[in-house]
Amino acid sequence: MSKIVERIERQAGVPGLASILAEQLSATDLQSLLLEVHRRRSARRQPREVLASYEADRFVRPSSVSPVRLLAWDECAFSHLPSEIEPIALSPVCPPGTCSVVAPVNPDWAVITTRNSEVVSDSTNVLALECALRRRSLLREDPKSAAVVHLAASHRLLRAQRYESPEAVSHFSAFALCSAGRDQGNLRFELSALALHITFYLRTLGAFLGPDIRLHLTVTDFGPSPAYSTLESLLLSPLRSEWPSVDCRVDEQRTGGRGYYPGLCFHVYASQPAGERLELVDGGAVDWTARLLENAKERLVISGIGSERLCSRF
Repeated sequence: MSKIVERIERQAGVPGLASILAEQLSATDLQSLLLEVHRRRSARRQPREVLASYEADRFVRPSSVSPVRLLAWDECAFSHLPSEIEPIALSPVCPPGTCSVVAPVNPDWAVITTRNSEVVSDSTNVLALECALRRRSLLREDPKSAAVVHLAASHRLLRAQRYESPEAVSHFSAFALCSAGRDQGNLRFELSALALHITFYLRTLGAFLGPDIRLHLTVTDFGPSPAYSTLESLLLSPLRSEWPSVDCRVDEQRTGGRGYYPGLCFHVYASQPAGERLELVDGGAVDWTARLLENAKERLVISGIGSERLCSRF
């Protein structure tokens, strides 16, 4: 990327152009400049060029999954939400840096707008911001508030990175949960929130997919001292009792998500009729609200399921 920027600056005859735009202009001035650039470039476009862009641009092509099927999944998911989880509708855009400052991901994955915002690329990041605002309000009333904020959203995400898999798409629907609260000691908050999320997914997927599709749950602890005995006794054992048909186990071999999740995380898989096991749900405990609120006692558990993936493969 640095070589591309160097070439652009050289051809424009403005050394340090990227630094000027990024560091010397205010956010509002940069927005005004980019809007004028966009206005001038749009004024030169012909209708045939717009049509050609619509045909070729991977960001703008419609989904191949039926909206009727996606709606059926959303109706099933929302109808199975526990009463303590509040559903909310997110904006299509969020503050710049939401994908890379809140979560440890590459900022190039987000599509930036000319109005100092970015298109939502991960709804759990935005739910974390909303959870942080609500927790901050609770903490102002009571600095030791243990009240938990549970939120859910179904949202269409847009991601700029190119995937290796030909099945991957640039925009897709996802259903996400977020639970924020205060540290209760001995992983009690984390385990309680994980149980709430996992139970929701098992119940909802069971209702949506039917009894012939077998579900699998794996739990991993990336922490320096994995608490697998605690996970077995306080999380997996109760889940096995409630869901005897679900394969629930610890996965000590998992590597995906290390660095993203500092500790506890989980996957939910479904076995397809042909026997292939497909990952559907990813979730775990993160430190996002602790950093957003600059309060080490804050805890957050996130999770999400790719609605598009679910509805296209089953």
